[in-house]
Amino acid sequence: MNMIRRGAFLSALSVVLGAFGAHGIKGKITPDLFEVYQTANYYFFIHALAIILYGLFCLIQKRETKVWPANLFTLGILLFSGSLYLIVFTGVKAFGMITPLGGLSFIIAWIGFGLHAKRT
Repeated sequence: MNMIRRGAFLSALSVVLGAFGAHGIKGKITPDLFEVYQTANYYFFIHALAIILYGLFCLIQKRETKVWPANLFTLGILLFSGSLYLIVFTGVKAFGMITPLGGLSFIIAWIGFGLHAKRT
């Protein structure tokens, strides 16, 4: 249930950040930076939902819960989306060096989810 709560909180936060992007910063930053912001928010929302989905999967299976895929989804949100948000708000493109680590976290989390599903 903790995974579902975490995913629900992160999903709500991604909606808040999406609304902020659409109503607070659109037109105040360059179109290129706004596209970066939208990418950050898209991956944030998709992977927050993935945490909920994985939590539901674990709940339905009623088997040993492996939390590392959910933790890696969370880490991916922090690293991938967080680094893109930092680029948008600071203008420091060097934060982009962090972004691939978030992408790698997402990939490993999805593989973990798949392996867990295969074992059930």
